[in-house]
Amino acid sequence: MRLKVRLGIGAALLGLATLATAALLVVGMARIGDRLDAALAAERRVERYSALSTQVSTFLIVATESIQTQLSPAQRADRLELLTEDILRTFDRLQSDLATAVEEARRLGLDAQSQRATQSIGIARMQALFVAARDGFLSETQDRERLQGFIDIFATGIDPLLNEAVVTEMRFREAILRGIADLRQRLVLAAGVIAALTVALFGLFYLGLVRPQFRRLDLLRDAARRIGQADFAVSLPVDRRDEIGHLFAETNRMADALATREASVADDWARLNDVVAERTEALRAANERLSRIDGDRRRFFADISHELRTPLTVIRMEAELGRAGAPEPERSFAVIEARAERLNRRIDDLLRVARSETGQLSLDSTEFDLAEVARAATEDLRAEIESAGMVLTVEAEGSAPVTGDRNWTRQVISSLVRNAVRHARGGGQVAVRVTHTGGGNGHTVHVIDNGPGIPPEAADTLFDRFVQGRSDTRAEGFGIGLALARWVVEAQGGAIRLVSPVPPTEALGEAPGTNVAVFLPARAA
Repeated sequence: MRLKVRLGIGAALLGLATLATAALLVVGMARIGDRLDAALAAERRVERYSALSTQVSTFLIVATESIQTQLSPAQRADRLELLTEDILRTFDRLQSDLATAVEEARRLGLDAQSQRATQSIGIARMQALFVAARDGFLSETQDRERLQGFIDIFATGIDPLLNEAVVTEMRFREAILRGIADLRQRLVLAAGVIAALTVALFGLFYLGLVRPQFRRLDLLRDAARRIGQADFAVSLPVDRRDEIGHLFAETNRMADALATREASVADDWARLNDVVAERTEALRAANERLSRIDGDRRRFFADISHELRTPLTVIRMEAELGRAGAPEPERSFAVIEARAERLNRRIDDLLRVARSETGQLSLDSTEFDLAEVARAATEDLRAEIESAGMVLTVEAEGSAPVTGDRNWTRQVISSLVRNAVRHARGGGQVAVRVTHTGGGNGHTVHVIDNGPGIPPEAADTLFDRFVQGRSDTRAEGFGIGLALARWVVEAQGGAIRLVSPVPPTEALGEAPGTNVAVFLPARAA
């Protein structure tokens, strides 16, 4: 049976016991109240009989005095009028009280109706005696003996009737009081029985139902405390299919789920620690890489300062010579013009780099001759190469039509040649070769040096922005290296690759050397 039903039955039984007690109390008090009212009514009737006795005595005294003073009938009537009315009203009240008493006796179950009927006859006889005495006394006769006879007959007849009525009322009141005592004993006995039954019912309810549930709730509390302390080895007995039994089952399932979840969290935590360790290592490597990039940036801006300061210094010196009246001003102007053009190209290169940094690389896709652009780029650098004591070889026979941005392609070739001059200065040779790619898809320009080559571990990072091949030597040029070159080439639909060391069939000497090859398509993709 469900726990709710059992608790409901127990509560209902206790409630019925309480209601029975309350009903017994209400009924008992009502019956006691009725009997007390009947006793008080009897007491009031006794008082009325006493008042009637007083009135009758007064009547007899007044009547006797009137006889002795030989009052006339009119005078006797005047003296006894008020008293006579009071006595008749008392008789009427006694008759009314007696009718009420008969009804009360019937309602209370008292066997007193016959006595009440006898009392009613007695009151009627007393009233008849009084009326006869009054009428005889108030007659026209003046015979004193006759008048006294009326009074004596009345006094002799009413006294035993009045005494009998009073005695009857006193007995009736005593019977009512005895009934109250008996009713009180019965009520006390019934109350005791109900109290004993209530105590027994409460004991049965507590010992048989409530206390076992308290023990089960204590088990549930201990299980909850263990679960709160992360002890999920909980196994509550599920031997009853009531509400607490269902709660035991749910608690067991919850403990099992939490144990499973704890194991899962432990696994996740272990994996998280591994991930944190991996990410920490990756962050450390990224910090080191950023530190290297920051150093490369500082070197890059130092190179910018050097590249811009050199032509500006020459321009300033030639301008001072011209202002001082140099013998050959045309030569000074030519040097100023050449240096200004070189400075202008450097500024254009810087703007291209800046635009490429912001993702605003703008290319003009046209068809041009890659061999011609390669020759022009090397021609601009020939003076620098010769001053470095190196030999530049250009192998670009015939035309090599490709599609792309002419100026950017020239800048890429110039940058690759500068990088070769910078890193392979000790080798003394740089070669620029333009070759045809099979299938008519495009042409490739190779910038080859006979320097020390690129270490394998550095080859993958050379295409990062601002990274230079050898960090132990002072950088020269812009340092945009292969990163910007790859960006420009790939934006034109081409490709760039680096080979180091150079294969013997393409090498310029015994040194490992480096070959940077730029492929451009013949037509736009």
